[in-house]
Amino acid sequence: MCWYARELSMSAFPLVRFPIPWPRSDSVFPERVPRPVVRVWSLAVWIAVVGNVPLWQHVELLTVSNAHRLPLLAGLGLVLVGALAALLSLVAWPRVFRVVASALVLVSAFSSHFMWQYGAVIDPTMFANVVHTDVREVRDLWSVQLLAAVLLVAGPALWWIWRRPLAFRGWLPQTGRNLLGVATGVALSVAMALLCYQDLASLMRNHKDLRYMVNPLNTVYAGARLASDQLPRQVTALKPVGEDAKLGASYVHQARPPLLLLVVGETARAQNFGLNGYERATTPALARWRAEEGLVNFSQASSCGTNTLVSVPCLFSPLTRAQGGDRTPEHENLLDVLQRAGLAVLWIDNQAGCKGVCNRVPHASPADNPVHGLCDGGECLDPAMLQGLDDRLAALDPVRSARGVVVVMHQMGSHGPAYFKRTPPDRKPFQPECRSNTLSDCPREQLVNAYDNTIAYTDHFLDLALTWLKTRSEQGVNDTGLIYVSDHGESLSENGLYLHGVPYAIAPTQQTRVPMVSWFSPGLQARDGVSMDCVRSRSDQPISHDHFFHTVLGLMDVQTKAHEPALDALLPCRTP
Repeated sequence: MCWYARELSMSAFPLVRFPIPWPRSDSVFPERVPRPVVRVWSLAVWIAVVGNVPLWQHVELLTVSNAHRLPLLAGLGLVLVGALAALLSLVAWPRVFRVVASALVLVSAFSSHFMWQYGAVIDPTMFANVVHTDVREVRDLWSVQLLAAVLLVAGPALWWIWRRPLAFRGWLPQTGRNLLGVATGVALSVAMALLCYQDLASLMRNHKDLRYMVNPLNTVYAGARLASDQLPRQVTALKPVGEDAKLGASYVHQARPPLLLLVVGETARAQNFGLNGYERATTPALARWRAEEGLVNFSQASSCGTNTLVSVPCLFSPLTRAQGGDRTPEHENLLDVLQRAGLAVLWIDNQAGCKGVCNRVPHASPADNPVHGLCDGGECLDPAMLQGLDDRLAALDPVRSARGVVVVMHQMGSHGPAYFKRTPPDRKPFQPECRSNTLSDCPREQLVNAYDNTIAYTDHFLDLALTWLKTRSEQGVNDTGLIYVSDHGESLSENGLYLHGVPYAIAPTQQTRVPMVSWFSPGLQARDGVSMDCVRSRSDQPISHDHFFHTVLGLMDVQTKAHEPALDALLPCRTP
C-alpha cells in the first residue's frame, strides 16, 4: 500500500555528497551556472506539478478517502518526476536540452489548457487530429485563456531553461552524468510504483483515461505511436479492393442514370436530433420529409470513431471497426470501388479535407469559388456546396455520368467549439446562444442553444439538398437518393467533457451515437426493388458505420466480392 511510504524513515536513505569543484578562473562558464542535474530535476518537478494540474485535480476527485489521497498523490507525483527526469536526462546536452525541454514545457502547457477547458485527453488519435489541424480550426480554438495558460505554465519554466547555457565539461563526463540521471529517474519511478502498486493499479485500471492525462509523456507516447503506425504506410501502396467490380443488371437499358448523394455530417449527435425524440424541434424540415415524402430515420446509428480523422476513412472502408477499419487505412475505399465499376464520383468538401478518402477521385471545395453571403471570413456555410452543383456534375466524365453518379458532401455541420459561426444570423432559432469558443465560460443553456442551432441549420441544408434531388427526379434527369450520417457525436459538458475525441473504449454515448437518415425517389426505389415500408420497419434496429460501404454498393447495384450481404442494411428489404 502507498501509505506505507509514510512509515519510512529518512535514515533509510543515506545522504550522498558529491564534491562540487570550484570553477577555475579561466572557465568559460560563469560561476553561478546551474549544473545539468539541477536543471533536469527542477524542470521535472515543475512539469510534474504545474504542468499536470488537470491530472491532480482529476485524481483528487476520484479518491474518496483522505487517508489515501495525499500518499497516492505523492506516490504518483514521484513516479512522474522520476520518469520526466529520466527523459530530460537523455537530452541533457548543450545544443539539445533547451530545445527539447522547451518543447516539452509548451506541450504540457497547451495540453493542460485543453484538458482543463474541454476535458480532452491526449491519445494517438487526438495527437493525429492535432497534426492535421488547419489554420481555420486553430483560429477557432485560440482564446485569451489559452494564452494565459501558456504564460502561467510555460513562462517560468522557459525563463529557467533559457536564462543561462547548460554547463558542459566534456563528452565522457556528461555521458556518465546523463546515464546516471536516467538510471536514478527510472529507479525512483519503479520504486514508487512498487511501493504504491495496489493503489496505483486500482486507480489506473478503473480510470483508464488517466493514462492519457500525464503531461507531456502522453504526447511523447502518442507521437511515437503515430509515427510508427503511419510512416511505414506512407511508402506502401494501398491494397486494391473490388478489382472485380462491375455494374449489375439494373444498368442494362436504363431509362435514366441513378444519382446518389452521400452527406457526411460533422459532429452531430443523435441525442439532439429532433427525429430521435429530442424535446426541441431541431429537425422540422426532415420531420416534414418523413411525413410526406417517405424519408426514413435510423434511430440507433453509431459511429466508428470519436473524431473525423478516424471516422471518415472508417466510414468508407471495406473493413468494419472490429476488423481494423478505425486504423490507418491500408486498403482502397468505397469511392475507388464505385469508380472502378464505371460510375462518376465527386467529393465536395466543406471541412478540413477528406482525410485521404477522396485522393483518387474528382474533388472540389466551395472555398474554391466563394459565394457571397455564404462564404465569409475564410469559411463557407454548408449550402455553398449546392451552389453551381449542376455545373460541377456536367463537368464530370460524360461516359461515367451516363451510367450513374455518386456525390459526397462533407459538411462543416456542428464543428466546434465556435458553434455560433456555423449558422447565419437569420438561422438561429434558439436564443441566447454561446458566442465564445471557451465553452466552459458559457451557461450550459446557451451552449446547448448554440449547438442546437447548428443541428437546425443542418436540417435546413438537408432540406435544400433533398429538394434539389427531388427536382432532378421529377424532371426525369436522374433516379435520386440521399443517405446522411454524421461522422461522430459531441459532448456538451456532460461529466465535464466538451467537444469529442475521447478514446472509443471509454467514450460516452454522446460521442458515438449519431443521426442517420435516408430518402430514395420512387424511381430509385423501383430500380433497386427497395421497399421503404420494410426499411421503415427496421429503422429502430442497431446500425453503424460498418454497414455504409456495403449498403451503398448494394444500392448502386455494384457487383463485387467485396460486398458483404450481411452488412448491407437494405438487402432484407430489396426484391430482385
